[in-house]
Amino acid sequence: MSRSRVIVIGGGLAGITAALDCAPAAEVTLLEVRPRLGGAAYSFQRDGLWLDNGQHVFLRCCSAYRGLLARLGTASQTVLQERLQIPVLAPGRRPALLRRSSLPAPAHLAGALLGYSHLSARERLSALRAALAVAHVNPRDPMEDERSFGAWLERRRQSPWAREALWELISKPTLNLSAPDSSLAAAAFVFRTGLLESTTAGDIGYARSPLQRIHGDAALAALRDAGVQVRLRARTQRIELQDGRLGVEVGGERLEAEAVVLAVPHQRAARLLAPGALRHPAALTALGNSPIVNLHVGYTEKVLETEFAAVVGSPVQFVFDRTEAAGLPEGQLLAVSLSAAEREIELGEEQLRERFSRALAEVLPRARQARIERFYVTREWSATFRAAPGAGRLRPPARTGIEGLALAGAWTDTGWPATMEGAVRSGHAAARVALAAAGAERALAEVPA
Repeated sequence: MSRSRVIVIGGGLAGITAALDCAPAAEVTLLEVRPRLGGAAYSFQRDGLWLDNGQHVFLRCCSAYRGLLARLGTASQTVLQERLQIPVLAPGRRPALLRRSSLPAPAHLAGALLGYSHLSARERLSALRAALAVAHVNPRDPMEDERSFGAWLERRRQSPWAREALWELISKPTLNLSAPDSSLAAAAFVFRTGLLESTTAGDIGYARSPLQRIHGDAALAALRDAGVQVRLRARTQRIELQDGRLGVEVGGERLEAEAVVLAVPHQRAARLLAPGALRHPAALTALGNSPIVNLHVGYTEKVLETEFAAVVGSPVQFVFDRTEAAGLPEGQLLAVSLSAAEREIELGEEQLRERFSRALAEVLPRARQARIERFYVTREWSATFRAAPGAGRLRPPARTGIEGLALAGAWTDTGWPATMEGAVRSGHAAARVALAAAGAERALAEVPA
């Protein structure tokens, strides 16, 4: 008896997850337009160095993403803090440290907030009250999704400096938007899930090796070991439903399957979907985009003493030491990650170099004498969907209006923001839809909920 066929379109984390979930019970073909797997979290080589397209981090609470790393055998190539600790730099100020205790949540953050030297005593007490209040905002409430996080902070008497130096330190890199532009529900999810509901949830993790090794290369090997047919440089033209059969047109060839998982960016998904898949197809376009810019700055000597640091009161947001991961033999390579980068993405390389070399020197004293001998810019114009007020109602579920056609991607309604965790969770959800259509109930029970 032949097995059912599942086609996965898109080789990012969502597509990789869905294909691995479906492989034990179906003949799976994964189609990826690029010459590599990994999707939006990838690496490239420049002048002999391995550079990630962005500084992607995860938290201890990202159980689905960490499960995928274990599945790919690459968890050992990442680091996860034993205890949340964020050095915070600011021009003209002594460094501060946000560090959790081992007390039960949310008391584990009380000492960090009350001792946060970048805020005044009044601002710290006000921030503590606001943190207790955000813990009671329901992230699944449609009314809260329509409200602005920035407006909520203002009503909670958070000063403009407190918003920048504390709240946006967490929300901006996670939601890829400034607080006034962010949905209150989305921001509440970030703070509740990542910081306030569990003592250990917010411990930070990141890759020690290039992302291509951790995601793309490892996934290619795992998929092939699982029997998945991986077709790279395969551009899908459309998804069709003919005589009750799902078909995918790729390179002039029509492939038929019992189930199809569409795991591509939301703008492209809108162009590929068959009529009837979504009740409101225009919602995908309405989700919009938010850009990210990453700067890779190579110094002739070490200028950053910690593995990473947050920076406030400065155009620099987060800076990571990527020297070893990049393969730089001497000196130090820093990755500067700029979220919500609508302004920076329009600037030329020389403008960015001038602005950020000066900004780094303001918070890293050794950078004032060190020479920059490498400077690379990566721009992701459509890095994430916009988690703006009202975005929640625009995010579709995994199940579509066509039997057997599932959606996957961090932009789907996972409840999570546009993160690697959200992408993996969406892959699991799409696999459940696909396996149900393929009649693989036994395999369905093995897919994480």
